Order: sequence, then C-alpha cells, then structure tokens
Amino acid sequence: MQPLKKILIAGGGSAGWMTAALCAKLFQGLYEIVLIESEEIGTVGVGEATIPAIKKFNELLGLDEDEFLRGTQGTFKLGIQFKDWWRKGESYIHGFGVIGQDLGWLRCHQYWLRMRELGREGEFSNLSINTAAALAGRFMRARPDMGDSPMGHIAHAFHFDAGLYARYLSGFAQARGVQRREGRIVDVTLRPEDGFVQSVTMNDGEVIAADFFVDCSGFRGLIIEQALKTGYEEWKHWLPCDRAIAVPCDRSDDFTPYTRSTARAAGWQWRIPLQHRTGNGHVYSSHYIDDDEAERVLLDNLDGAQRADPLRIRFVTGKRRKIWNKNCVAIGLASGFLEPLESTSLHLIQSAAIRMVRLLPDAGFDQAGIDEFNRQSDFEYERIRDFIILHYKATQRDDTPFWRYCRDMDVPATLRRKMDLFSANGRVFREDDELFTEESWIQVFLGQGVIPRGHDPLVGVHSDDEIARYLANIETVIGKCVNLMPGHAEFVARTCPAPPLVQPKALAL
Repeated sequence: MQPLKKILIAGGGSAGWMTAALCAKLFQGLYEIVLIESEEIGTVGVGEATIPAIKKFNELLGLDEDEFLRGTQGTFKLGIQFKDWWRKGESYIHGFGVIGQDLGWLRCHQYWLRMRELGREGEFSNLSINTAAALAGRFMRARPDMGDSPMGHIAHAFHFDAGLYARYLSGFAQARGVQRREGRIVDVTLRPEDGFVQSVTMNDGEVIAADFFVDCSGFRGLIIEQALKTGYEEWKHWLPCDRAIAVPCDRSDDFTPYTRSTARAAGWQWRIPLQHRTGNGHVYSSHYIDDDEAERVLLDNLDGAQRADPLRIRFVTGKRRKIWNKNCVAIGLASGFLEPLESTSLHLIQSAAIRMVRLLPDAGFDQAGIDEFNRQSDFEYERIRDFIILHYKATQRDDTPFWRYCRDMDVPATLRRKMDLFSANGRVFREDDELFTEESWIQVFLGQGVIPRGHDPLVGVHSDDEIARYLANIETVIGKCVNLMPGHAEFVARTCPAPPLVQPKALAL
C-alpha cells in the first residue's frame, strides 16, 4: 500500500472551500493539502438556498450554527414555495420534514386522498408543521425534548451568501493546515505512461505536483475535462433552461422562511431572503426568450431596489461521464450542473466531498473504489434530475411554447415509473439512498396537480368519520404549534443577527 502524500484542490469558491474544510477536519494533517485559487477569476455561487442535509455537513465540521449564520448573513428555510407551476394563479409549498402522522400502516396523504374523494378534504399544507409555519411567516428550531409534538419535527435548512460561506470556510480550513496558493493554473501535465495527472503549472511558472487532484474549477473543468477529456452527458432535452441572470436587491419586509420559485413564460425566477439583501435570479431557455427580455422580466419583478449589475450565466444541464477519472475527482460545477430549482447545488458539493473521503484511495488508485464512486454519483445525479424534471412535466400550463414543450416531452423511464405508480394509487417509494424523501415526492406530485386515480385500499381499515377526526386533529395541533412560534424576522434578530458588512466586495450569487 502506497499512502497519498499530497492533495491539490484546483479552485476555490463554495466547492473548493467546502472540500478543503472537510478534508482539513477529517484528515487532521495526515496529508498535505494545497488549494489554488485566483482573485482574478470570478466564482459562480450556484445557490444561496440549501436543504436540511447542509446541517449535517456543518455539524461534521463542528460549526456553531448561530455563528455560521452571522458570518454568512444567513436566514432559515422551511421549504420552497412554487408559484404558477401547475397552472397560473396556483401555488404550493414543498416543505421539509414529515407530513402529519402515520396512521397504522399508511402515510397521512393516503387518508387525505380518501377525504378528497368524498369532497371533505382540508388544505394539504395544514398537515405539515413546516408548510403551515412557512405560510404563516414563523420559525423556530425543532424541540428534541418534544418528540411527540410537531414541535419536535421541524426540519430546517438555510439561506446564506455563498461568497461569505466560502470565505468563512476558507478561514476554517487554513486554520487547520490547508495551504492557499494565489494564482492561475495555465497548464496541466499528464504522466505519459498512464495518463494520470502529474502536476499543474502556475501563471508565474511554478510547477506543483501532487498525488490526488480535486477539480473545483467550475464549468470549464480545467483538469477533469480540458486535460483528461472525460466527456459530458447533456440533459437539455429534459431540462431545456440553459441560462440564468442573477441580481441582488434590498431586503424586503417580506422576510419569508422559505425560498420562492415563480414560473415565468420561459423559465422561472428565484427569490431568497438574506439578512442584508434579497437574492434574485431568472433561469430560462434561450430558445424561447432572448437575454434582454429575460433580464427585463427579472428586474420588473424585484421587491426591492436593485443593488448590483446583473450577473449572466450560461450552462448546459448534465454531468461528466466520469466524475472521478484516474486520479482526479470533479466537485461542484466541474462535475456537472442541475439548475437550482430544488436547492441541490451545495448538496451535490457536500455529498461528493463526503463520498470522496469515504472512498479515499491510496496512491495505487484501485479501480473498484473509483467505479463505486462514479456509480453512486451517477445515481444521485439522475434521481435529482428526475425530481427536477417532474416540476416541468407535471403542468397544465399551455400559455407559452416553453410550457407546451415541457408538458408534452418524454421523460426518463425512472421518472415515468414513479409518475405512473403515484397516479394509480398515491404510492411512492424511495430507492436506495436517493436524496429526496417520499414526503418530498408526495408534495410535488400533489402540488403539481398529479392527483391519483385511487388510494391505498388499506385506508378502508378506518371509517370515514375516523379519518376525518384524525386529519382534523393533525390540523388543530399543528395550528396551535404554529401560533406559539415567533416570526422569522424576530427569531433571526434574537438568535443570529449579522453585523453590517464593512466595505462589501462583489460576491458570488
């Protein structure tokens, strides 16, 4: 066994510094770690909104949650509101966490479907503490000592400034031994005998060799693609959006504990409330709208004064054919891109970094470990892809060519299987370790108008009156809990108020 000695991370930003921070924490000086980044090269922060898994990452690093939020101008997130996706004028929330309480063998939504069949259903959003609290603009952390109450099952994530998060983790990593090297990589040298990466050459002529390379260089894939010619699998036929425009505006009084995604004529617009500003962006298909019109749509729909020039981003949805190739792992945008509709961008960085650590090689680079990394990565990307496609496919909108295309397009067989099963009787099953839970699929299916033709027959174990009382009790208890929760702005001001930014720099959005 030949141990690794040196790991080189090419690129900073969220991907580079999340990877560096995790390695510094877990490796404890076992390897030399060098991160190369250039202040001349801008970063594309792929998302300011997260999912609850980010809490596990921060806990693994040992970060104090309130301190981290103060350092990143962060706020709390209970879910995502989708407006005008199913049809114009309709909205729903994909909330984190549980839906109601199981009754016997079945999930809560099966009983709601029975009541809907009878015309006796209430608002589905009232059956989840997360969605009810989000709509009320309230927030508090879960109470572990109240496991029998909805208060014990509040699931949250964060909104934060991606540039500040990278800066925060940069300090964390460097304090634990990561060496930061300023400069640009201008060349990559491969070993002639096997094509493995041998070294990189800097713009000042210095040659830096390493055993293991992590490509966090963004869309260009400096090592994984430009040097190793790995190839890219495109999914634009299922996810036709290929551009985004991002712009911050002043913080609004509408300080929501959720991300908002509003469908537009040829894409969708995000809204993410932070302590010091609101993040906004328009993701769209250049085939159906030109750049100038897309920018006008975005700027006409801000709820505060514009604070910077728009940042334009071009992308192709998909992934590298091999995310780990030879002695190089791609993390972040270098590995692929899935639009941030369900706030998965930072999660894909996190999961790839953790997977890399779990399958860390020695200097022999056994192919079995590489193959397993790629198998798990492919599965994760494909299942997240399917979940995002569902939002576009399950629509009744036919008011623009873009939405007609989405409504009528074919979808991957893996998604079609899930859609057919749910449409039959409301059943959905989580496969292996796919990211999104059954609760997530249920909420998006129902929110997008996919109403099953029937329900699980075991609903009949209980009488209709019993079911009505069971659902009413869930609504009542959740309603009382929400009334006891403070407002989101109040909770942030009390627990993690961020100081004003001094001499703010242009940060990634």
